[in-house]
Amino acid sequence: MKRIITLQDISCVGSCSITVALPVISAMGVECGILPTAVLSTHTMFNTFTCKDLSDQISPISDAWEKEQITFDGIYTGYLASAGQCSQICSFFDRFATDQNLVLVDPAMADNGKLYPAFDSSFPAAMAEVCSKADIILPNITEAALLTGMPYETTYDETYIRGLLEKLLGLGCRTAVLTGVSYEPGKLGVAYLTSEGESFSYFTHRCQQSYHGTGDLYSSVVMGGLMRGLSLEKSVSLAADFVVACIESTAKTEGARWYGAEFEPQIPLLCRMLQERIS
Repeated sequence: MKRIITLQDISCVGSCSITVALPVISAMGVECGILPTAVLSTHTMFNTFTCKDLSDQISPISDAWEKEQITFDGIYTGYLASAGQCSQICSFFDRFATDQNLVLVDPAMADNGKLYPAFDSSFPAAMAEVCSKADIILPNITEAALLTGMPYETTYDETYIRGLLEKLLGLGCRTAVLTGVSYEPGKLGVAYLTSEGESFSYFTHRCQQSYHGTGDLYSSVVMGGLMRGLSLEKSVSLAADFVVACIESTAKTEGARWYGAEFEPQIPLLCRMLQERIS
């Protein structure tokens, strides 16, 4: 069984980050270790939340793992608490990333044209350093614009998306996967470009509803799929299909929680979808 480590926050209430990654990746048949970067009472879209930065724990935990000679088949990062913590994560990659494992970075820092409330304008440059050490990065369009310095556009064509992807590769990663891409009304999907020039896109129908944490859900399924031996094409399409299923299911729930997609009842569906693609 493959083992990955995910480095991101724990939001005690609200479906996101480790609260999503741990059950999803485990259900996909992959051991999911965690290194929490912070503990929050809720995710940051709540009006009131607490946050305990765990930067002082990253180095001693890493030291202990090295002494035990613990290794990982994959390293997956999500929400990081500060620019300083980004530097720590780069050091973690230097210690634990190898030619034999996979580093996937979800630069979770922004959406809808603006940074999350916890970050200032210095954060994107720090996150760009993290992305430079990754095999695969999965930004949305807002994050891609902030990472590359390109303008954020809400109306665009394939040339704009190709330009973003090329600029993202310029950061140093091997593959850039751009989420939230849409070229026509009613369609939403993903596009990627590799350093070898391979490109791919996949689209589903656009859901009217949106729920917090679907980006974390998407990245977690991609990581799980890759660890189970799926190609990147199959992994990103599986993730897209599953996120849509979760959004549609949540929307049907009476009193659906605004603070996160109700993915838990859809875990059996994810397992079936995974097995179909493995077969």
